[in-house]
Amino acid sequence: MNLIIRWLLATIAIIITSYILPGVVLSGFWTAVLVALVIGIINAVIKPILLILTLPINILSLGLFTLVINALLILLSSKIVDGFSVASFWTALLFSIILSIISFFLGKLAPSKK
Repeated sequence: MNLIIRWLLATIAIIITSYILPGVVLSGFWTAVLVALVIGIINAVIKPILLILTLPINILSLGLFTLVINALLILLSSKIVDGFSVASFWTALLFSIILSIISFFLGKLAPSKK
């Protein structure tokens, strides 16, 4: 049940972020649900591999290269999901930053495991 709540909160965060940024197009609620699923799968499967491969760059940049990886993964998800598009790399970078902030605050609303 907790997974479904977090998935819906991620969907809401994606919808809010797409309204805030002008370069992001989201065709509807079900597209946002699919985008949340795709981003979750990408973050669970591809992101750890990329973080290990780019560890030296991440160490030299004090972790800021992770923002670049996040933006590239957002661009990848926009290529995978029809109805979701991101205009540029910089828009994807802002999308990932704003999405993280909104997800943080929405995550405070979710029931925690105790």
